[in-house]
Parts: sequence; C-alpha cells; structure tokens
Amino acid sequence: MLSEPINSYRDLKVWQDAMSLAESCYLLTKEFPREEMFGMTSQIRQAASSIPANIAEGHGREGTRTFIPYLRIAQGSLKEVETHLLLAARVKLISQQRIEAVLDGYQHLGRMLRALIRRLEKKID
Repeated sequence: MLSEPINSYRDLKVWQDAMSLAESCYLLTKEFPREEMFGMTSQIRQAASSIPANIAEGHGREGTRTFIPYLRIAQGSLKEVETHLLLAARVKLISQQRIEAVLDGYQHLGRMLRALIRRLEKKID
C-alpha cells in the first residue's frame, strides 16, 4: 500500500479508491427519485465524499498521530454510506443488485483503511 514514495494524498491507493467509490455513489444516486434530492441522495453523497476528503485532510496535517483520527472519521463515514445504501435498497429506492458492487468496494476500502491505521499505529510505537 505504501511501497512507493508518497508525495501527496493523491498517491495513496486508499484515497484513489475512496474517490472512485464516491463517484459511484454520485452516479448511483442519480437514479433515485427527485423527491429524495434533499434526503437520501444528499446523505449518501455527503458521506461518500467525506471519506476521501478526510483522508486528504488528515494527510495534509503532516503528522502520523494527527493522520490517524482522520482515517477513523473516514471509517465512520464509510459505515454511514453502507447503511444509507442498505436502507435505500430496503425502501425500494434502488435494487439490492444495483448496490452490491458498491458495497463490495466499500468493504474492501474498509479493510484498506484498517490496514493503514494499524500500519501507522505501529510506526508511532
């Protein structure tokens, strides 16, 4: 994950994947009914964009100790997106099939975030 030199948050695979998944959420929510624009659509988009934003902000703090809390916030936003997507399927805003690939991506991203946090915590110790 961190084998190549990291000069910017944009070099982080976890940030790149988070951006791709946020983009997927934006495209997916375009299919939601218009009356959800300020409801579920907005909630999913805000939480999805929060993940790469927190990774970037934490990296910009230029300290391992300060980076980790932002990664944990990103984890929380990730779980928020997953929950909103599951709820959207339950209330029939979108089919379960349509969200499966996105949910799989978020589960993988969650593993990446946990691995990065563990690696950074070991670096501190």
